[in-house]
Amino acid sequence: MLIRHLLLFATFLIAAHAHALTAEEVKAIAIGETDARIAALNQAVLAADDRTAAYLQALADDAVKVAGDHVFIVRDGKGQDPLTGAAVAVPDSAEDVVSNNRMRGELDAALAGLKLFSSDDKLRLAAAKALLKEPDESRLALLDKALAAEKVAAIQAQLELARAAVLLGSSDKATRLQAAKALGENKTPQTKLLLSERLGAETEADVKVQLAASLRAIEESLHWGERLGAMFTGISLGSILLLAALGLAITYGLMGVINMAHGELMMIGAYATYVVQGLFRNYLPGAFDWYLVAALPVAFFASAGVGAVLERSVLRFLYGRPLETLLATWGISLVLMQGVRSLFGAQNVGVENPAWMSGGVQLLSNLTLPYNRLVIIGFAIAVLAGMVLLIGRTRLGLFVRGVTQNRPIAACMGVNTARVDTYAFALGSGIAGLAGVALSQVGNVGPDLGQNYIVDSFMVVVLGGVGQLAGTVYAALGLGVLNKFLEGWTGAVLAKIAVLVFIIIFIQKRPQGIFAMKGRSAEA
Repeated sequence: MLIRHLLLFATFLIAAHAHALTAEEVKAIAIGETDARIAALNQAVLAADDRTAAYLQALADDAVKVAGDHVFIVRDGKGQDPLTGAAVAVPDSAEDVVSNNRMRGELDAALAGLKLFSSDDKLRLAAAKALLKEPDESRLALLDKALAAEKVAAIQAQLELARAAVLLGSSDKATRLQAAKALGENKTPQTKLLLSERLGAETEADVKVQLAASLRAIEESLHWGERLGAMFTGISLGSILLLAALGLAITYGLMGVINMAHGELMMIGAYATYVVQGLFRNYLPGAFDWYLVAALPVAFFASAGVGAVLERSVLRFLYGRPLETLLATWGISLVLMQGVRSLFGAQNVGVENPAWMSGGVQLLSNLTLPYNRLVIIGFAIAVLAGMVLLIGRTRLGLFVRGVTQNRPIAACMGVNTARVDTYAFALGSGIAGLAGVALSQVGNVGPDLGQNYIVDSFMVVVLGGVGQLAGTVYAALGLGVLNKFLEGWTGAVLAKIAVLVFIIIFIQKRPQGIFAMKGRSAEA
């Protein structure tokens, strides 16, 4: 045990001696030609300590002066010895150390290199990325040293990429060829950029061939990531459209009400989420990450209550007159928006993602699935499953289906159709409130939130088939995926136009939508 402690102590002394900044290095870095200064800088970085880092930072900050062979760090008019950090007097004849742009770039890279040995993982990762942007063969020893000490896989990968970038610019042809082959195995956008830049500067034919082959392999891999990313984004958009249209499918399909205030019911759900967030932040800060769970029932009942009042006070007098319901609900939407502006202001309000919805799952180098989108997709599936169970397995669902298929016969069988209308409209409004909770996690919450989704919601309902939940699901997911794939080819505006043209043509050929309504009223 004693021998072991002596060996450890000897190792410590050797390391401490190796990491000491010398007077010769201080002068060589500050005085002389740029090439000589850079060479001294790179040598000092290989065996740097805290004093070295402080000295290099002072050089980068233009806080170093020279008087003869003596170098001083000067901050706030006070002199400091670069070797010891002790206060010293600075002669009046001392002159500023001047660094050109090349030297400044080397200083920045050296400071980034020193962070490779920080205890903070984020600092080490940022330093590796900074060195990747400025590959230099003189830093190869520093990268090798950092790689030997690094234990985190993600930082190791970034360091290896920076090392390969250095080797890719080597003066040795065989080294460049080997680096080009190695980088072909690293299927990342950064690697693609490095290889593309080197391909333009390369003069050797066989190295060019290898660079081109590596680029093709990387581009093929990245294409898969782009395709899967577009698919995921389309499904994510489709799940949002599904949540936005699900409540509308019930109210429009059951009562034939063209509810232009449906978007504002989503807005109410989003603002209910904002209010619950504020209450948790003020009164339950320790449980803040669970505010979203509490916001779900609050948003549902807030929007459902507004929907029930809307149906009982206005809409029940307008059944059978679609144009009047459109105009009435449009006016109500304006009232609701102005009410929100009066209560919360005209500016957007901030709704934060809980900690468990931050970040994402990285499947490929260019494909990351955000947790908030994954949660919303799962939430949409849960809401849809709940709706299917409610409509297909409960007494209320039986009444809703009966009234939807044949209102007069349902009334003759003793169904209180007026009460079913209120329940159904409140249910559809409550689902709109749940959609507002989801929208608050992916976009801005403001008085105009609902206006961005009302047209898309009606398109989903009409395309899927009025009153058909299955059609609504197919239409929402189909439009979401189609829209995102078209955006990649034509841009966002042309993609919207193309989707609208597709819907118009489809409805011309099949007016009943993807799924036709079943029942005697549909057959008539």
